[in-house]
Amino acid sequence: MSGTSRDEGILRDEPAATDTAPREEGPVVATAGAAAPETGPGPPPRRRPRISLVAVLFLLPALVVLGALVVYPIFFSIGRSLFDRAGDAFVGLDNYGEIFQSSATLTALKNNLIWVAFAPAIVTSLGLMYAVMTERVRWGTAFKVLIFMPMAISFLSAGVTWRLIYEENPDLGLANAAARGIVGVFRPPGEYPGARPSDEDVLAPAGQGYATSETFSPGDSSTLGLVAIPPDEVPADSVAAVQPPAPDGGISGTVWLDFTTGGGGESGVIDPTESGLPGVEVQALRGDDVVASATSAPNGTFVLTDLPEGSYRLALAESNFREPFGGVSWLGPTLVTPSIIVSYVWIWAGFAMVVIGAGLAAIPRDVLEAARVEGANEWQVFRRVTVPLLAPVLAVVLVTLVINVLKVFDLVLVIAPGSAQRSANVIALQMWKTGFGARDFGLGSALAVFLLLLVIPAMLFNIRRLRAEEG
Repeated sequence: MSGTSRDEGILRDEPAATDTAPREEGPVVATAGAAAPETGPGPPPRRRPRISLVAVLFLLPALVVLGALVVYPIFFSIGRSLFDRAGDAFVGLDNYGEIFQSSATLTALKNNLIWVAFAPAIVTSLGLMYAVMTERVRWGTAFKVLIFMPMAISFLSAGVTWRLIYEENPDLGLANAAARGIVGVFRPPGEYPGARPSDEDVLAPAGQGYATSETFSPGDSSTLGLVAIPPDEVPADSVAAVQPPAPDGGISGTVWLDFTTGGGGESGVIDPTESGLPGVEVQALRGDDVVASATSAPNGTFVLTDLPEGSYRLALAESNFREPFGGVSWLGPTLVTPSIIVSYVWIWAGFAMVVIGAGLAAIPRDVLEAARVEGANEWQVFRRVTVPLLAPVLAVVLVTLVINVLKVFDLVLVIAPGSAQRSANVIALQMWKTGFGARDFGLGSALAVFLLLLVIPAMLFNIRRLRAEEG
């Protein structure tokens, strides 16, 4: 019976008897011979932070300099902006109201908007392009050094360099020398710029060239005299002018310099000492259509052949008198701001390239390879993988450049000539001209505070992003 009861208890899986009596709460009293309960190590005791005297001593010089050069000037400028030019009378916010009433300040605000809209975006785009390029070429290191080199030059020196590059005279300015070479391919200058007819009754202006007042028929000849050609600009292959040859079914003539060096001579008549003008393009016109053309020989003669019967006017083509390329006024009122932005891009593209290149090196290569394995081409990998992964770096570079262009000063001061500096004006330059040029320290301080208010949002954005990355 006892065995059966035991087996039934096992089959029923009855729990072992436990002590269900209520436990008396109270302090646990250790008895002799009883083991003490095991406890974990537990959290370390909190210690109140102590500021090390050594750390304070190290930070103190930096704090003093920061306070003297940053904090104090900020609060002093805020206070000074509330007073008049001399600082004697309190004017409140009048100086801030004047900022938006002065035409010079409004021009500066407009130019700063142009700077913020274009310069950071262009520099960031070029930096991204250069960073990607340097990873794919064998001479990437040399390319990086070349692009980053302008950052090693002072902005004053860079400004002077670009001032020379933008010289309007193509013989002095690199930009216009290059432009002259390009323009000369498509619109070469004429052989005789500035020349004019010796007899306006014979040749009358026709556009940029000249045309005869009377008409000629096959078998006729004409003499076309020009003046206002310096002797040293007469082509070297020129010889003495002669009377036009007898035409043979066409119209003949002579183009010559109707000027005798030693004096004398008769206007409209070819004198023995007068030179022919070679290379002049002569055209036969029927109405406004060019029917035939010829080029004068070294003695100035020409023959227009294969002319149907009829009457024609003779014309000296405008290409003969086309002025040589005189240069673009890069630093004129219209182009001065874009020209200075180009110099800024040249300087700062290296900075953007280095920062973006560091972010590009941190991208996991397996992600790019996975995209290529999935069938993406290089442009798709760049647009859908590389750029999104670089977005935080691109944002930091872009915002940093926005802060920088808001404070641009030295390039505008050095590159823009005095006649165009008003058109290129920016807030920082206007602040300097107002405070130290016009000696209006009240308005100058207001401009400084206004510029600080423009910069603060971008600074806060950068700080928040940096903290987010650290977190």
